[in-house]
Amino acid sequence: MSENKSEETFRVIDRRPFTAEGDVRKEFVEQEEREAARAAAAPPAPVAEEKAAVPAKETPKALPAFENLVRMLGSNAAMVLGAYADPRTGQPMLDPDAARDLIDMLDALREKTLGNLAPEEDSMLLDLLGKLKMTFLEITQAMQAAQAKAKGRG
Repeated sequence: MSENKSEETFRVIDRRPFTAEGDVRKEFVEQEEREAARAAAAPPAPVAEEKAAVPAKETPKALPAFENLVRMLGSNAAMVLGAYADPRTGQPMLDPDAARDLIDMLDALREKTLGNLAPEEDSMLLDLLGKLKMTFLEITQAMQAAQAKAKGRG
């Protein structure tokens, strides 16, 4: 590579409003005065017209199909978290990985629909997610404690 590069220089500009002694810098006062004069000379923006041109956003309506989708995913998550017994064995079904996947699906659904749900849909989804996450946490902690206990005996 060539060593004949021109040496680059840079300049540091102190933009602080006060000097080391605590006095207001002359440049800062002048800049404030220029900005105030510009603001006074500029015509006021037509704010009222802009607001009238943008229609008010309507509250979305609740859709039974959306609620059914959320309930179906929630029921499946609850099932693999042990809320229902396996019909063949009579034992609770525990599959934390499947539960995590279903909870993640509900989280993604909430994130992607944020601001587009009716208030009752958003509330239902948020409540369901809170309950499922709490149950998931309790189940995984209990399973870890049981595994630790089994290792201690072995």
